Amino acid sequence: MSEQESPFKGKTGLRRVWNAFNYSLAGLSAAYRHEDAFRQEVWLALVLIPTACFVPASNIGRALMIASVLGVLVVELLNSAVEAAVDRISLENHRLAKRAKDIGSAAVLMSLVNVAVVWGLVLLG
Repeated sequence: MSEQESPFKGKTGLRRVWNAFNYSLAGLSAAYRHEDAFRQEVWLALVLIPTACFVPASNIGRALMIASVLGVLVVELLNSAVEAAVDRISLENHRLAKRAKDIGSAAVLMSLVNVAVVWGLVLLG
């Protein structure tokens, strides 16, 4: 292992998979506890995903509806990670920090627009 690599790297096989799974659960838990937007989107997903299973649509339509909702959660997690990293570096107002946060927010907005478009197209045929 080179000097620049993380000392936490090096686990292999099932141990690595198990550790990664636990880190992922910790990340989901942290996002739910500390990020209001993620929490709201989880509740929205808990309504929309079961709804997608019962609407009159093809299986592909349902899959697209569910994938679009899960996409919002993924983008929100990435946005929250960017915001946390930027805040860790500095809490000062800086144009690049603002740009990074604004771009992350724009990505979330685009994923929400995607949900509206996909659901609209599937439901309206």
